[in-house]
Amino acid sequence: MTHAPDTQTQSALYGIAELADAFGITTRTIRFYEDKGLLKPQRVGGQRVYTEADKTRLKLILRAKTIGTKLSDIKTFLELYGQEGEGRVRQLQFVIDMTAKEIDRLEEKKAEIETTLNELRVIHEGSKERLAKRKPE
Repeated sequence: MTHAPDTQTQSALYGIAELADAFGITTRTIRFYEDKGLLKPQRVGGQRVYTEADKTRLKLILRAKTIGTKLSDIKTFLELYGQEGEGRVRQLQFVIDMTAKEIDRLEEKKAEIETTLNELRVIHEGSKERLAKRKPE
């Protein structure tokens, strides 16, 4: 389905199957993101038609999901952009705030894991030493 819709705009259009194939996801996944309001394809004769902008949005959605971003936060991020990119500064500030929070959360989790690992190493080594003392040689 990839083609130029008219001579003034040389944007490619994609069918749902093409878009799914391009990202290695199912058409059901794309429809799910539509249901959540993250993608809004055009309709031509009842068929979903996706633009380059839709393809870029899907790429951002999938990247955000990969790092564990909630769908509600992804939607907010996408809505901040606006129709013509007028919200780019607000969008970037949102990303800065969200990533700072996530970095802090993961740093705390990392510290907790390090503490637990250190405790387990002490228990592990102590157990090995006690076992070695009990073994007949």
